[in-house]
Amino acid sequence: MTGPYDSNRYDGLRSFLDECERLGEVQVIKGADWNLEIGAVTEATSEMIEEPPALLFDEIKDYPKGWRVLSIPTASRVRMNIVLGLPIDTPAMEIVRNTARRIRSTKPIPPREVADGPILQNVIKGSKVDVLKFPVLKSHKNDGGRYIGTGCSVINRDPETGYVNMGTYRMQVHKPDLLGLWMSPGQQGRQICERYWAQGKACPVVATFGGDPLIFLLSYTKFPFGVSELERVGGLLGRPLDVIKGPLTGLPIPAHCEVAIEGEIPPPSEEMHSEGPFGEWPGYYTVGTGANGDLQPVIRVKAIYHRDDPILLNMAPQWPGAPHHSVRFEGGMLWDQMEAAGVPGIAGVYLHHPMLVVVAIKQQYAGHAKQAGMACLVCSASARNGRWVIVVDEDIDPSNMKEVTWAMTTRVDPASDIQIVDGTWSTPLDPRMPPELSENGPHVNSRAIVYAVRPFGWRDKFPMVNRIDAEQRAAVIEKYSGVLPFKKK
Repeated sequence: MTGPYDSNRYDGLRSFLDECERLGEVQVIKGADWNLEIGAVTEATSEMIEEPPALLFDEIKDYPKGWRVLSIPTASRVRMNIVLGLPIDTPAMEIVRNTARRIRSTKPIPPREVADGPILQNVIKGSKVDVLKFPVLKSHKNDGGRYIGTGCSVINRDPETGYVNMGTYRMQVHKPDLLGLWMSPGQQGRQICERYWAQGKACPVVATFGGDPLIFLLSYTKFPFGVSELERVGGLLGRPLDVIKGPLTGLPIPAHCEVAIEGEIPPPSEEMHSEGPFGEWPGYYTVGTGANGDLQPVIRVKAIYHRDDPILLNMAPQWPGAPHHSVRFEGGMLWDQMEAAGVPGIAGVYLHHPMLVVVAIKQQYAGHAKQAGMACLVCSASARNGRWVIVVDEDIDPSNMKEVTWAMTTRVDPASDIQIVDGTWSTPLDPRMPPELSENGPHVNSRAIVYAVRPFGWRDKFPMVNRIDAEQRAAVIEKYSGVLPFKKK
């Protein structure tokens, strides 16, 4: 199947939605309330439906018809395949494997600057700037306000090297022209801001809301500093991404995105604002997110650009049992990085949660499992926010928690096969971090590496498994799929 990124018909989010609607992957919901209800419907759908549809909310309370919000755009395997341009029946592990190969082999293509695009259909500046003209959500009942991010991409330029970074951070609406910006210490967008602030300058910024899901996926993926996410988008598209030079900042604005702002992030010594609380991705309102009146940086919004009938992307975090994605895109990144670091025999890598990574290897020598486990702690795709690394043999599908749990309960001796590593890079959003560290740092935690593999020294004497083999399983599934409701992974 051809993905939605054919250059003859590419239109960002709208091309993606057209393809999803053609395949019956979109459910339109009318009349929902931006205040808590859309967030609740989104979470319930993600939690209770195994392959949930994308939810397109229209006629939202207090807003005109056509001003929409899209939730869980990639929460089904079909839609993740559409984003990546893969056949729609590609299984989860092959999605991850394909992503790793493409990221490694695809040549980055710089964006192409164009004079015009759909994002300039409506231009708002000066006293007319009001981000609440869009159906910005309050997603969790204890949120400190309405949040227009995290379904966003924040773009800024390093003043020293000229490197343009794109990242995803949460944004609270404080005033019609003022947004809060919470960036965890060490994140690249914050590092760039700090270099401006050290010079006593405000950091120019562009933020987009809604748009091509591929741009969003790459926006929150952890690349090394200096690696351009916009160029990686072009490489995966197979052509340059069209961008417009921001009139106020000179920063690139994707020409087909739905909503964009230009503005500046002043030094904290000049202006900050109490931010939060906010229900974050670990599933908690964590210490250090505004519950104690945290002061955080702000964005002064100078201009808004938007398409006719704009669509906001709702990626407000939910508890981990209600996932936004059918496959975590970062697994492919980590797989690629571990191979580049020299770890051989990797059979699979899967992120069930940012804090839980499973790596499958074909053991080749004593210490191979430990090499793989330790590599997870240093590769940029998993260096931050982790908790558990589980290393399994190649006969275990790392995307299948039933198989992973089986390996953990039958191939692990807790006294010898669990390693604790202290002082690893974390985040103040970690709910298990002591309050004094969340508030003042250092933001570090420990990691557990579980070696759920057959002991290398006597692996040939380990009891034989009694499962049917993969070929036999595939044969009976094909033969009896019309009789039994087998589900593809």
